[in-house]
Order: sequence, then structure tokens, then C-alpha cells
Amino acid sequence: MAETETPNLDEDLSHEPQGSGPVVIRHFARTLPNRPGVYRMIDAKGDVIYVGKAHSLKARVMNYTRLGGHTNRIAAMIASTADMEFVTTETEAEALLLEANLIKKHKPRYNVTLRDDKSFPYILIAREHPVPQIAKHRGARTRKGEYYGPFASAGAVNRTINALQKAFLLRSCSDSVFDNRTRPCLLFQIKRCSAPCTGEIDRQSYEALVTEAEEFLEGKSLAMKAKLAREMQEASERLDFETAARYRDRIAAMSFVTSEQGINPETVDEADLFALVQQGGHTCVQVFFFRSGQNWGNRAYFPRADRSLAEPEILASFLAQFYDDKPIPRLILLSHALEEQELLAEAFCTRAGHKVELLHPQRGEKRSLLDHALNNAREALARRMAESQSQARLLQGVARAFGLDASPKRIEVFDNSHIQGAEPVGAMIVAGPEGFIKSQYRRFNMRSQAGSEGDDFGMMREMLTRRYTRLLKEEAEGETARNDEIPHRPDLILIDGGQGQVSSALAVLADLGIHGLPLVGIAKGPDREAGREHFYIPGRPSFMLDQKDPVLYYVQRLRDEAHRFAIGGHRARRSRAIGVNPLDEIPGIGARRKKALLLAFGSAKAVARASLADLEKVEGVSRQLAQTIYDFFHEGGT
Repeated sequence: MAETETPNLDEDLSHEPQGSGPVVIRHFARTLPNRPGVYRMIDAKGDVIYVGKAHSLKARVMNYTRLGGHTNRIAAMIASTADMEFVTTETEAEALLLEANLIKKHKPRYNVTLRDDKSFPYILIAREHPVPQIAKHRGARTRKGEYYGPFASAGAVNRTINALQKAFLLRSCSDSVFDNRTRPCLLFQIKRCSAPCTGEIDRQSYEALVTEAEEFLEGKSLAMKAKLAREMQEASERLDFETAARYRDRIAAMSFVTSEQGINPETVDEADLFALVQQGGHTCVQVFFFRSGQNWGNRAYFPRADRSLAEPEILASFLAQFYDDKPIPRLILLSHALEEQELLAEAFCTRAGHKVELLHPQRGEKRSLLDHALNNAREALARRMAESQSQARLLQGVARAFGLDASPKRIEVFDNSHIQGAEPVGAMIVAGPEGFIKSQYRRFNMRSQAGSEGDDFGMMREMLTRRYTRLLKEEAEGETARNDEIPHRPDLILIDGGQGQVSSALAVLADLGIHGLPLVGIAKGPDREAGREHFYIPGRPSFMLDQKDPVLYYVQRLRDEAHRFAIGGHRARRSRAIGVNPLDEIPGIGARRKKALLLAFGSAKAVARASLADLEKVEGVSRQLAQTIYDFFHEGGT
């Protein structure tokens, strides 16, 4: 078990270390134990800049006190160190796992960091209900049933489930829907479900379909298709062509699944495959997932890593972070031999609870699979670099068009959405050199009267006030983003609106004491026609961009993304509000009185408009309760 190590300082070292760099590191190194553990290097701002693990903390940290012999990256890291923290562990394998966890948490600038670390979707045959359900699942595996995957994307899962429904006719509806069906749904009519909910198939026959689906997902597709082919032939010989056609459709659906999976290896039953390529200082790791002898897709990752790091070193750090919160297969195939391959295997065995083998194959089918993955990685990296270059040119164009000193690294775009003041929602999206930064998106449920009145100016003021008040607070508390690639303060603010909105936004920023942030208003054309937008910048006349200017298309994309995000929040609030009745919030109104009020007035809105005298006439409503109801909807009393 890991434990925090607080060195017992000698009398001469009992004071806090002053300055930074080797002096600080030497101060801590003198009292460190010769035990495995993890160390964190911290700069003067309190940010963790590097996390490392060691078989011997004392020996590793002492290495940083040597003069000379370091790479530029290590030398800069040492010079920036103002403080250090340590955690001792029982074994080096445990230190490796803790190191990966801390890197993912702190994202230090001098470590390899894994980005876009989403959980993977699975196919679940849920057995919480007597009649099993097929469903897509993401996250912790808490539901009872069999899990198949991981799949590389939600789209791959959806396509596979769709095909499996055609092949095995399993239900996908929720348990509550299933229990309340009185007649088959549309999926039964289009031959995607066998309708066990209404007894169109008996439980025994349905369980047989579930078993067949599980066998197929376990890799027995050839045997399954051969069995169905025999049954199709027998039905055809009996002249039962309708049954034969159903078997034919099921075979076709299964063939679609296996063809969608592409490569299906013969000698690899369960494995994850990692292929890494580097070019021009950029890195791509292509990950393939093989389960039950089937390929469940692949995904490209682009970890942030210093140019000076070797490919095996990047891959080792990537692996440790990748499996920090994911199931680990029994076999991991690697494009590079790793220096700490045995240590990684030991750590993964500890985490997974079963033997894990890491291989760097040189020949045979496994090598062919790696070569295929390396080609995919090269192509993905080439596309990524082309997109980055295109994005860089667009941002340079934005800087020229709006008079910025340099290409913006963080653009914040604001928009709002409501219907005549109902369910008002504001939205902020963020974009940068790598496109949209969705982890930085924010929605604002309007709290002020401006939202309920549909006051777009007031909603924009509220949004900007809340966003930049929070920014100032985070900057004061030192909680700003620690990823150098995504600044915390924007280089450009885009708002939906003309000169009036720009003036209002400037007033908000001035009240907060924020000056110098470039601000641009985007007003739609006379007929709200795309391409005829006017741009408003403080101190400049309004202007338009050429309709064929790529910068105009880029700004339109930013505005449309902000609008999409705002509309999504508004629709979600509106959907929730549909099922909410304001009468439920009034003390003393239960189901019986609520029903009486709705019968008397027809709707909750009509109840809100009713006079005190009319409320008193409703059966079961006393004068005191009528006053309570009236006061709930009217601030000014009677």
C-alpha cells in the first residue's frame, strides 16, 4: 500500500528550501529512503510539472542534482522545480500504477499525457430481468449480465446491435417498457424483435436465441452460420420458404457484422494491439481491440509528448495511463520493445488479477497485424497533421481579419437559446489550434429576470458576468488550466449580436476590471442569410468578409456550433419541464386536490390566472389553501 513519505530532516535542513532547481532537489534527496515510490516536481506557481516513479527514490532524485549530462527537457524541468512531494510504495509495479494515475490527474507539462481518454462502449446482454435485453453499455459494469467488447466507438456498437437484432431478434426496450406492453411494437413488425413481451415467442425459444447471440459474440460465428444454413436448406426442402427466408436474413445480418469488423485473426483470441508512429514532432498511437477472435474496431490517439522522448518511452507511459481505468486483456501486442516491459506486465497482472503478457512480435500473423496497425497510424497522423496545418492557417486568417497580435490559441463563443423567455439557456463553446475543445464547453441556466423576459442583452450580460467572474476567481486561487496548449484566458471572444451587444459586453468586462480581451460581435445579414454577416469590433466601423474567404466559413462554423450547443441545452430543459407541473410545488396540494384543480380550470396555467374567489369554489380547497395557491403565483398578494 502506498504511503506519503515525509522525510525526517536533519537539524540543518529543518527549514524550507529556498530558490529552485538543484538546490531544492538536493534538499529533499538527502533524506529520501532507498524505497520504491513516486515523486512530483512542482514549480513556483504550485503546479505539478512532472511525475516520476523510481525503484529507489533516493537514487533517482539524486540524479537530478548532477551538473550537466541532461537533455534540454530535463534541464528545463529541474530549473523550474521549486518544491517536491513523495509517496513511497511497497513495489516498483505499484509505483508505476500510481504514477500513471497522478499523470492523468495533474497532466504535467513534462510528462507524456493521454488525451481524449473516454470510456469504451460495450454490448451487454442484460440478465436483470427474466427476459434478457441487448443494450449498449458504457462505464462501470454494475449491471448483471454478459459484456462484449470493448468497441472502438458508439457507432460501431450501434451498427452491431442493429445487425444482431436482425439476426437474433432480441429485445432492446427497457424493462419498464417491456412489462407494460400490451401488443407488439414496430420492431416486431419490421423483424427486429421476436416480441417476447406479448408472448409472440415463448420463453424457452427466446432463451435459445439469447444463447445463439452469446455464442456468436464469443466468436463462434462460423459454426452458427453453418447451423443456420442447414436449417435454411431443410426449410426450403419442406417448401417452407417463409422460414427459409428468415434464416437467410439472419445469416446475412451475421455476415454484415463480421464483414464490418474487417480483420478477424486466426491466432489471436483476446488482445489489444498498440502501434506507435512519430513524425514532425507529433505522435499517433493506433489501438486495435480483438475479442473472441473478432476485431471490435480501432481508435487513434495523439498523446502530448516532448519531441526529445524516444518512441518506446512514449508508448510505455501511454500504456500505463491507458489501462489506469480500463479492463486489461491477457495479451497486449506492441509495435516497440519496451525497456520496462516486464515491470508493466507485473503491474497489469496486479491490477487485472490474471496473467497479462506483453509481446513485441517479429513474425507471423501477430506481426502482420502490427504492420497493418502501423500503416493505419501513419495515415491517421498524416491526416491529423494536414488538419492541424489547415487549422493553423485559418487561425492566422482570424488574427489578420480581427487585428489580433498573434493566432488565437483559445476562442470563446457565446450564444443563447429560448422560446419567448421559456427555459432560457446560454452556452459557451471553446475552439483552438486542434479544433473544438469540448471539455471546456459550458452551459448557463439563466437565473436573472432577463432570461424569463427573453431579454437577449440581459442574458448575454449574465453569461459573461458569470463566466469571467469565475475566471478571475480561478486565477486568484491559482486554479487555472495547467495544460500549456489550452490557455485559461481567451485570446478572442465572439458573441452573437451587433454593436449593442458588443457595447454591453464591453461594459461587463470593464465592471470586472478586465481590459484588453479582443471582442467581436457577429450580426446576421439583412435576411439572416449566411455569408452576409457584419462584424463589429470596438473602435472600428463594422465590416464584412468576402463570401469566399475561408475565415468567414470558419467563423460561421464556430457560431453554428455555439448555437447547436445552446439549442441542445434549451431542448433538454424544455423536455424536463414538460413533465413538471407547478402545482406539485405548492404545499398542501396532493394528488386529489391537484386533480380537482385541473378538472376545474383545465391546466396549471389557468390555475395560475384564476382569482382567489374562483379558487375557493373548487371542491376540497379551503379559503386558506386558496390564498396559498394564489400567493404562489402572485408576488403582490391579492
